[in-house]
Amino acid sequence: QVQLVESGGGLVQPGGSLRLSCAASGNIFSIYGMGWYRQAPGTQRELVAMIPSGASTTYADSVKGRFIISRDNAKNTVSLQMNSLEPEDTAVYYCYAAGRARAGADFQSWGPGTQVTVSS
Repeated sequence: QVQLVESGGGLVQPGGSLRLSCAASGNIFSIYGMGWYRQAPGTQRELVAMIPSGASTTYADSVKGRFIISRDNAKNTVSLQMNSLEPEDTAVYYCYAAGRARAGADFQSWGPGTQVTVSS
């Protein structure tokens, strides 16, 4: 099994910044991609940003120019720097990872989620 642990959520005023971090551990041989999704109340979970191995990063249009995703392949971690936060960014943010386990099977894992609230 592969476990993901997120940190860094919280309450911030509009225009402020937060940094989310996620660490993957467990039966990992390789990770194809890591990223972040979010889900606001009453909405579907949506992609925020994804950083695949050896490919370009992907951002939701709503966060382009404000959020920056980064990844440390050696440590199996991914971070999301969120700047110029808006109330519409309020959601539970979930870390996601896909890869191959040491036993040879592919995996997809989700973190438990971390709340981000943007409010004055």
